[in-house]
Amino acid sequence: MIEKLVSLKGLVLVAVVLLVPLFALGWLTREDPADKPYLRIVGGGFIFNYRVSDVYYGFTAIVQKPLPTGTIVEAEFEDPAGGTMHTVRQRIGGPEMAKFAMRSPSVRGVEAGKPYNVAIRVFDRDEKHLLWQDDMQFTSQVSDAVVPDAPLTVGPGYARNPNAGG
Repeated sequence: MIEKLVSLKGLVLVAVVLLVPLFALGWLTREDPADKPYLRIVGGGFIFNYRVSDVYYGFTAIVQKPLPTGTIVEAEFEDPAGGTMHTVRQRIGGPEMAKFAMRSPSVRGVEAGKPYNVAIRVFDRDEKHLLWQDDMQFTSQVSDAVVPDAPLTVGPGYARNPNAGG
C-alpha cells in the first residue's frame, strides 16, 4: 500500500514538472485578444463584369474581436473618375457576423496599375466613438476600357442587348 502511494506521488510530481513549463510556455506565447484589431481584411480588389457593363471594387473582412450589436462599419472608396469619395455604411455586430463584405457603387475611370484608396472606420452604434480605422489601397491590373459602355446582355436569360454595339 505504501509503495503504491509513493509511486502515485512520484507520478504526480513528474506530471507537474512536465506540465508547469508547458503551461508557462503557452502563456508567454499566447496572443491577447485585446491586442488584435477589430477587423482583418482577407481579400479584395476590382470586379469587371463586362456582360452587364459594371465595374466596382471592395473587400472581405473577418471580425477578430467581438463587436457590439449595431456597430457601424464605414468604408470610403476613392472614385477613379476623380469625384468625391463613395461612402458605404453597414451595421454589424453580434456573434452571427463573423465575416462580411463591402463594395463600392459602380465606378468608371479605373486605370491599370494605379492604386485607389479605401478608408475603413468602425464606430460604436451611436457613432460617438471611433473604435478602429485602417487605410488600404487596391490596384487593378487592367483598365475599365475592357468593359463596354452598354450591357452586352439584358434580362435574366442573358439575352443579347439589341442596343449594344458589336
